[in-house]
Amino acid sequence: MSEARAATEKLQVELHGLGVTSAYDVGDDATISVWIGLVVRYRDGFYRWQEGPVKRRHLGTDPVGCAMRVARRYKELQADVPLWWDDLARELRGRPVQDYP
Repeated sequence: MSEARAATEKLQVELHGLGVTSAYDVGDDATISVWIGLVVRYRDGFYRWQEGPVKRRHLGTDPVGCAMRVARRYKELQADVPLWWDDLARELRGRPVQDYP
């Protein structure tokens, strides 16, 4: 098992424990999709996430700390859906599901 795969599996377990049960691996062993437009990648020993056009980096290598920050941001985004979300959802999923965050 690769380092990236092991790191993303640990992160998924932590996210699930924090109530983020919809996160899934996108198939490259290094990327987890948490929500449309909110993805986490493990690269060079760090967890990095992107929310829409904004890229962020967790300053540690621990899945627990990253999961807490990403889960908090996930809940904030769901409570106050950002403007970029509608355009991204429409582009990725099409118009019929634009009301489904």
